[in-house]
Amino acid sequence: MSQIVRSLSDIAAPYDALFVDLWGCVHNGVRAYDDAITALQAFRATGGKVVLLTNAPRPRDSVARQIAKLGVPEDAWDTIATSGDSARAAMFRGAVGQKVWFMGEAHDESFFSPLHLVADPVEITRVDLEDAEGIVCCGPFDPHADPSTLRPQLLYAKQKRLKLLCANPDIVVDRGETREWCAGAVARLYTEMGGESLYFGKPHPPIYDLARNRLAELGVAPSDANILAIGDGPQTDIAGAIGEDIDSLFITGGLAAADTRTEAQPDPDALAAYLAKEGISPTYSIGFLR
Repeated sequence: MSQIVRSLSDIAAPYDALFVDLWGCVHNGVRAYDDAITALQAFRATGGKVVLLTNAPRPRDSVARQIAKLGVPEDAWDTIATSGDSARAAMFRGAVGQKVWFMGEAHDESFFSPLHLVADPVEITRVDLEDAEGIVCCGPFDPHADPSTLRPQLLYAKQKRLKLLCANPDIVVDRGETREWCAGAVARLYTEMGGESLYFGKPHPPIYDLARNRLAELGVAPSDANILAIGDGPQTDIAGAIGEDIDSLFITGGLAAADTRTEAQPDPDALAAYLAKEGISPTYSIGFLR
């Protein structure tokens, strides 16, 4: 059974670094959570490093600008690792060819900006689906429409044997009170249809390698035993941490708030049932990051 804790400070002492999910933990897509900000600032005050580890399908600079607008101050974090940067590195190495069909919204187009992580990047050209060698998916065109509306395009892509690069493995996020579909839902559907999807965000290893590289850029290299992953996604944040053999703190008041009957804290029986259903075993659980 996951240990329910009162605050991050109660368990923080053994850890030199945090891998912290953003959406559902630090903000809700509309505003930052004050208690979460205070907790991260306090951790950094002890000398710990905070890596914001997010499945955002965009470069880290874009994410930094976004969270600043939501009220997340720069003194609450040290660096950012995004699934977007991990996926962009693969794209610029030619993982889905040079001519790609792009799925996403206008604000996702920064995905195609230059990336210094890759030496001798291939030249990427955006084309219509009929001319594409592969697909870059940052999300559905309409995050409120069921992904099944994309079946005709995905069927055509499967018949052409196109690979789909998924820049955000999340299935859904909650923007305030509104649930939105993410790229992971499209990739899951494509895989179910017989297509091939490539993943680079949580829970898959490439984004954790990127996060460790971000720490190395700061001049620190903690062992995995001294890293704590924090997140509200059972099959992304927590499953990813388990796969990397990293301790985890599950935020039950995010995506799983209803299932875990979380008010200030989760209901222990509901939490146990939920964790069993999801097949995960986070080291710790808490209602909200504080």
